[in-house]
Amino acid sequence: MTARTALIVRGGWDGHDPVGATNLFVPFLEEHGFDVQIEDSNEAYADGALMARTDLVVQSVTMSEISHLAFTGLAAAVRRGTGLVGWHGGIADSYRANSDYLQLIGGQFATHPSKDPAQRIGDETDNFLPYTVHVTDLGRAHEITAGVEDFTLMTEQYWVLHDDLIDVLATTTHPVQPYHPWHRPITSPVVWTRLWGDGRVVVATPGHSLDVLRKTNVRTIIERGILWASRTASE
Repeated sequence: MTARTALIVRGGWDGHDPVGATNLFVPFLEEHGFDVQIEDSNEAYADGALMARTDLVVQSVTMSEISHLAFTGLAAAVRRGTGLVGWHGGIADSYRANSDYLQLIGGQFATHPSKDPAQRIGDETDNFLPYTVHVTDLGRAHEITAGVEDFTLMTEQYWVLHDDLIDVLATTTHPVQPYHPWHRPITSPVVWTRLWGDGRVVVATPGHSLDVLRKTNVRTIIERGILWASRTASE
């Protein structure tokens, strides 16, 4: 059997520790037969020969920018069957100025609500809230989330703008609080897939820090997503 090729592309905002986060998954990729190439610039997507042999892209690039050539290289590869997987801002908050990227992914980070102002201390924990991840009926039958029960996290709870072409495997609900301006609970996707051409996209919004990525349910979902999305997963 020919080894599959995984391309890890990482960078952008350092607060999400793109190097440490992606390194967590290198042993898993190698154990499952992937030759792993790591790039610290998304300009790797503009390399046609590289993208042609890439079965899976694991991306961790928060914010940042992407050139026209790099984006078209990524989008073309996904349409041809290259899988695309990521977590948190490394995929759901990449390249905010590129609307075509948002269409490819199917969802965009909007905010992460904060604690009561009286409880804030001026660091990143001001945005850490306890919340429940609810597995949907579709998720209970999907191989990425089958057997995963609803679970709770204490971390950033992503509010995601999204369209109807995603298949939502898990959700979370933002409650109404007197210190927030919305007037009814808002449900956002936490884990979703998207079919794009011959490619598969998987997004998981938990993953702000290494401790979140190491949690059993989060890591299980990402690792299963890696296997499901890879070009040769169903061949």
